[in-house]
Amino acid sequence: MSHTSLADDATQEKRSWGPMIGLFLAQVLMSFNVAALPISLGGMVEDFGVPPTVASSTIVVYGLAVAALVMTGAKLGQRVGWVLIFRVVIVVFAGSSVMMIVSPNVGWAIGGQVLAGAAAAIIVPALVALIAENYRGSQQATAVGSLGSARAFSGMSAFLIGGTIGTLVGWRPVFFVTLGLAVAVFLLSFSLRSDKGNREIKIDLVASALIGSAIVLLTLGFNNLNGWGIFFATETAPFTIAGFSPAPVFVIVGVILGQLFFVWTRRRMRDGKVPLVDLSVLRRPSERAAIYAMFVIVAMEASVNFTVPTYIQVVQGRTPFDTSLAMMPFNLTVFVTAMLVIRFYKKYSPRSIALFSFVLTTAALLWLAFVVNNNWETLPTILGLIVFGIGQGALVTLVFNVLVTAAPKELAGDVGSLRGTTQNLASAVGTAVMGAVLVTTLSFGVTQAVEEHPELPAELVAQVDLDQVNFVSNDNLRSVLENTTATDEQIEAAITLNEEQRLRTLKLGFLILAGVSAAAALPASRLPKYRPDEIPA
Repeated sequence: MSHTSLADDATQEKRSWGPMIGLFLAQVLMSFNVAALPISLGGMVEDFGVPPTVASSTIVVYGLAVAALVMTGAKLGQRVGWVLIFRVVIVVFAGSSVMMIVSPNVGWAIGGQVLAGAAAAIIVPALVALIAENYRGSQQATAVGSLGSARAFSGMSAFLIGGTIGTLVGWRPVFFVTLGLAVAVFLLSFSLRSDKGNREIKIDLVASALIGSAIVLLTLGFNNLNGWGIFFATETAPFTIAGFSPAPVFVIVGVILGQLFFVWTRRRMRDGKVPLVDLSVLRRPSERAAIYAMFVIVAMEASVNFTVPTYIQVVQGRTPFDTSLAMMPFNLTVFVTAMLVIRFYKKYSPRSIALFSFVLTTAALLWLAFVVNNNWETLPTILGLIVFGIGQGALVTLVFNVLVTAAPKELAGDVGSLRGTTQNLASAVGTAVMGAVLVTTLSFGVTQAVEEHPELPAELVAQVDLDQVNFVSNDNLRSVLENTTATDEQIEAAITLNEEQRLRTLKLGFLILAGVSAAAALPASRLPKYRPDEIPA
């Protein structure tokens, strides 16, 4: 290595953290927007006079836009230039916040989130590409770690800030926060190192259509397994296919389209044409292992983020603000660990850190399965969430860092698009599968328990629709039973039975997640053994 390149390395090592503040806030902007939407649903329902399912379309369309366009967004960034396109989409995101603030009807709000999702589809790969462009070595590892912690930080702050503003003022002012963040990110973007892009890059529209359709169908399919039916169509399904639910059909077609995308992309690469995503970033087994591990980690996080708030808000009937306080130990631990884990990179290999972290998440989930009860504020439960957060925070940063450091700088956008696609899909799968497992288990458990309780006769059970068993609060169940012929003793017996089955289902859910976490040791064992100073060329 020449003296000049050594000097360059030294300069790169001391690069200002100013540009990174803008990139950190861009991740906060996206995550805050996502976390603010559920808080705003109640206000939108009241303001626009629409059902909750229509208002929740804002969440669905955002996720679908990101998932469908992220790979195309990565290639667009490489063609136009990352700094320029980053500024453009930040302005678009600011526009989406303005639409949310002034929206006269729900159509505007949905349109605003389509815009936000399309902008995020470019911001996701842009963050990785701009980190690779602006930082090297240990600074790059720290920068990558900050993206993981930004997600946890923004999720936590959105519940606290958004929950408080939403409760005291209304849902619209929450989006002044995202507007302010967008303005700050735009101004800070002028400190980023510039790149010119490559006009010769052609965007593969066939691959874009294949992967976009595949991701949309997979996301819709998994997200609606509960609502539309796992096998047979329910009344809420938009249509049926010979009596079967469209959800599993969407999943199957999505998988087929995904496979066609890989076949098409490999053929283009063999022909020497520019692919939509360069599959060479997954050439080594260690890089494929990082993607598998990332999928498992995000799916586990989504499962916990679905299970705990569902239990607190639906079963215990508490507010989103109470939920954010209950989830604070977990979110805070993920935030801190994602930043601190980089200090271990010099001493331990990615494989060692990953295996140890999966041991922590498995132990924490097993612990929660045994200690969890109807009150989340107990010390054993908080301890379990903290240990799970340590493992989760370490893993999110680690596997992402493995992918970024293994790929050449010019493929950083491809790594970013893979990260975005994997995270969106894993989040949908984790939430949907966990929901389906919990509801199915609860339904089976309640049906079995009713047969074993002679104080709940068949004529009473016939008045309650056991085909629609779901997580409900004691108060809701009581109001349902009061409209039947049930006596006070029978109502109390039914509530006790429901409490027992809910808790049993919750414990089983944590046990299943512990099994998934333990199985993830297999891809983790294939992560690289080198330390950052030994990264191969």
